[in-house]
Amino acid sequence: MRVALVHDYLSEFGGAERVLETLCEMFPKAPIYTAFAVKGSTVWKRFKKRKIIEWRHSWLIKHGKLYSPLRFLAPWIWESFDFDGFDLVISSASWYITKGIITRPETTHICYCHTPPRYLYGYKTAIEWQRYLPIKIYAHFINNFLRKYDYLAAQRVDRFVTNSENVKKRIKKFYKREAEVIYPPVNVAEIKQATKNLKPKDYFLVVSRVVGAKGIDLAIKTANELNIKLKIVGEPAGFRWEEKRLKELKKDNIEFVGRVSDEELWKLYGKCKAFLALAEDEDFGITPVEAMAAGRPVIAFRGGGYLETVVEGETGLFFNKATVESLAEAIKNLNDLNHLSFSSSVCRRQAEKFSKERFKKEIKKVLDV
Repeated sequence: MRVALVHDYLSEFGGAERVLETLCEMFPKAPIYTAFAVKGSTVWKRFKKRKIIEWRHSWLIKHGKLYSPLRFLAPWIWESFDFDGFDLVISSASWYITKGIITRPETTHICYCHTPPRYLYGYKTAIEWQRYLPIKIYAHFINNFLRKYDYLAAQRVDRFVTNSENVKKRIKKFYKREAEVIYPPVNVAEIKQATKNLKPKDYFLVVSRVVGAKGIDLAIKTANELNIKLKIVGEPAGFRWEEKRLKELKKDNIEFVGRVSDEELWKLYGKCKAFLALAEDEDFGITPVEAMAAGRPVIAFRGGGYLETVVEGETGLFFNKATVESLAEAIKNLNDLNHLSFSSSVCRRQAEKFSKERFKKEIKKVLDV
C-alpha cells in the first residue's frame, strides 16, 4: 500500500510534529507533503532524512514569516499537489487547512485533525494579530473566505480522527462531521526509563513554544509574586516581540532554558516540583502527559484537553481562572499538600493511557493495516 503524509509546514517542533514523527515511524517510506520546510530549523533536523515535497512556490511564504499574512494561498497550495498512485493519504491538519488536498475516489483520505483553525473560529491564537485595526480589517475579509473554504475542505475527508473529545466537539460544530478520538502519542516508556531515579527539586516547569496564548506571561507573573523558581523550556515561534515582552517580565528566579534535546527535557520534567499547564483552551496538550510520565504532578487550567488527562487530587490540581490569584492559590495548595504526596506511580500509570504504542495500535485499527 502506497501512503503519503501531509503536514501544515515544517518550521517549528511541537505536539503536531510529534504526531507526524510517529506516523513516519509507522510508514517509513511515506513522503511528507508540506507547504514549506525551513532548512536548518529544529524540526528540519528531525525530518531531514525523509522525502519532503514542498509547494513549488514555497519560497514565496517561508521567509519573513509571510505564510501567515499570505494564508489565503492555502487552497492553491494544497490543491496543487498530485496524489495519484497513492492508496492512502493521512493529513495532519491544524491551522493551514491541509485537509484541502484533492485525492482520487479510489484513494482514502484520513485526516488527523489537531483542531479546526483557531483563528477562524474565535479561539485564542499564539499571535493576537487582530488587536491591530488594519490587520483586523484585512483578517475580516480573508478569514471569511477561508472559513468557507475550510468547511468545503472538511467535506473532502473520508474519515476524521482527532486528538481529544474537546476537538471532536469542534469538528462536529464547525464541519458537521463525526470524528474518532485517538489521543496523541507520548514517549511514556522512554520518559519513565530516563526519570526513574530522579528526585524533585525546588522549581516549577513550563514547556511551550515561547508565544502568546500559552499562559507563559501568567506563569512569570505568578512566579514573581510568590518568589518561586520557574524554568521555561521552548524556542520562540511567531514574532520576536512576544519573546522580548515575556523576557522583560522575568526576574532572577525565572530561567528561559530554550530548546533542549528530548533527553534533557525528560530530566527537567523528572526534577521539577510540578508542571504548569496554563493555556485556557488547549486542544489536547502533550506536555502535561509527558510530565506525568516522568512521575510529576501537574497544575492545570480547568479547561480544554487538560480535563481529559489530569486527574484532580491524584495526578495534579486545577485552577479555575487565568489570573495570578487563582494560579497562586493552586501552587500554595500543592505546597500545603506536599507535592511528594502525589504518587509518581499513579502519575505514570495515568500517562500510560496516552503511550506511543497505544497510538500506533489504534491508528492501525482505523486504517485496517
